[in-house]
Amino acid sequence: MTEHNKRLAALREGIDEIDKELVSLLARRAKLTTQVGQIKAETGMPVYVPDREKALIASRREQAKRAGVSPDLTEDLLRRIMRDSYHTQNNRYRCINPDINQVVIIGGAGALGKVFVGLFEKSGYTVDVVERDDWGKTSTTSLFARADLVIVAVPINLTEQVITSLTFLPGTCVLADITSVKSAPLKAMLKVHSGPVVGLHPMFGPDAPGMIKQVVVVCEGRSPQAYQWLVEQMKTWGANIHFSSAEEHDEAMAFIQVMRHFNTFVYGAHLQGEDPDLDSLTVFSSPIYRLELAMVGRLFAQSPQLYADIIFNNPANFALLRRFHQRFGEALSLLENGDKTAFISEFNKIGSWFGDYARKCLVDSKQLLLKADDDEMLRKS
Repeated sequence: MTEHNKRLAALREGIDEIDKELVSLLARRAKLTTQVGQIKAETGMPVYVPDREKALIASRREQAKRAGVSPDLTEDLLRRIMRDSYHTQNNRYRCINPDINQVVIIGGAGALGKVFVGLFEKSGYTVDVVERDDWGKTSTTSLFARADLVIVAVPINLTEQVITSLTFLPGTCVLADITSVKSAPLKAMLKVHSGPVVGLHPMFGPDAPGMIKQVVVVCEGRSPQAYQWLVEQMKTWGANIHFSSAEEHDEAMAFIQVMRHFNTFVYGAHLQGEDPDLDSLTVFSSPIYRLELAMVGRLFAQSPQLYADIIFNNPANFALLRRFHQRFGEALSLLENGDKTAFISEFNKIGSWFGDYARKCLVDSKQLLLKADDDEMLRKS
C-alpha cells in the first residue's frame, strides 16, 4: 500500500468514526424529543411551535458561521432531523375535550379518513367508522344517535348525498366534512342539520403522516363556539388553521386544484400521444425539469375518480379553463408569427404581476432542487 493510500485509509476510518458518533447523537436526541412529546401530550402544547423552531435554526446557523461550516448545510440537516422528531413525538396527544364521548367518521376506512381516525385515537377519543355496508343497520342508527361529532370523509361525488341522509343526528352533535370543495357541502349540512356545522379542508394528501405544519381551512357554518374544541384539537395536532368563507375557498381551489390538475392531465395526454422515452427524458433533465415531470407522473399514480370528481364538480370552473385555452392559443400565435419582442413584453408584464414573489420562489426553489438531485432522485429508473 502506498503512503497516499495509507493516509486515505486512515482519514476514511476517522470519517467512519465520526459518522458513528452522529448516529449515536441522533439516538440521544430522539430519546429527548420523545420525552418532550410526552410533556406536550400531558399539557396540550402543540407539537410544532414555529417561534421555537425559528429561534433554534437562527442560533445554529450563527454557530455554523463561527465554526466555518456551511449555515445552509446546517439548516438542511436540522430541518430534516426536526421533521423526523415531530413525527416521533406524536404517539399521543392531549384530548382537548374529554366530554366528547363519541366521534363518528363516515368513510373512515378511506385514505384521508384513516388519518383523522388515527389522530382522534391518539388523543384518546372513542372513534367509530361507518362505511357504505354499515348504512341502515340498527347499530349504525344507534351510533349516530349518541354521536358528539360526525365527520363526512367520503369521495366528492358522494358527499352531498351522504350529508342529505343525516337527518337523525342529535341537536348538539357537530357535523363536519373534509372534502376539497366547500360551498355545496356546507349548504347541504346547514340544511339537513339544525346543530353546529363546520366545513373543513385539510390541505394535504393521505400520504401525510399527520397535521404537523399542514394547513387546514375552516369554513364556519353554525355555532362556532360548539366546535371551537375541534379547531383547538387540530392546532394541538400541529395544524395551521386558516379561516375562510366557502366562496373564497372554492374560488381559490379553481386555480389551485382544477386548473393545475387539468393542465397536468393534458400535459400527460400529450406525452402519451407523442410517446417519448421517459428514461431519456429524465437523463437529459436538470433537477427542475425532473421535478416538474415527477409532478405529472404523480398525478397518474393516483385515483382517476378523485381527479375527475375535482375537475367535473363545478361546471362554473369550465369557463376558467376555456380562458386558459384561449391564452395558450394567443401565446402560440406569438411563436407562429415570430414575434419575439411581443413575447418578451408579455414575459415582463407577467413577471411584474408576480413581483417579489417570483424572486422569493427563485431563492427558495434552489433548496428544493438540491434535494431533488440527491441520489439521482426523480429519475425514472
